[in-house]
Amino acid sequence: MRPTIILERRVPNVTEQVLERFAARACRITGLRGRVTVLVTGSRELRALNARFRNKKNATDVLSFPAPPFSDGFAGDIAVSVDIAARNARQLGHSTGDEIRILILHGILHLAGYDHEHDRGEMAKKEMLLRRRLALPAALIERASGAPKPAKLSRTRPRV
Repeated sequence: MRPTIILERRVPNVTEQVLERFAARACRITGLRGRVTVLVTGSRELRALNARFRNKKNATDVLSFPAPPFSDGFAGDIAVSVDIAARNARQLGHSTGDEIRILILHGILHLAGYDHEHDRGEMAKKEMLLRRRLALPAALIERASGAPKPAKLSRTRPRV
């Protein structure tokens, strides 16, 4: 199924079509079944989602919201902060587009059932393998300790 991409914030050399192709490929190689919606927006929106669904007052780089079990044909939603992605990209020396793709891959892995906070490194290994396969730079979990930590993701799907 084709992912739905909502690009609220423009990024140089990144279009809905580019992200749609990437997300579709990432879903295929992770084995994720069902439709995915990806919202690429600003930190203000991620802060609001983080507060609403995780009771956290800060913005975060990526949030994943798996669909409830009874959702036929829908895998879930992913929200990405362009602001944080751009900052991370500058710090890590790659493009904002690459960082957004890294975050989408991370979110797709969560939708596929991976949880880096409880899996003893299984998600990190999978993400590293897929990052290399997709020709992406350093993955979210692989980063140096000074980089922002990934968000603990909620199992509640946002109401859109």
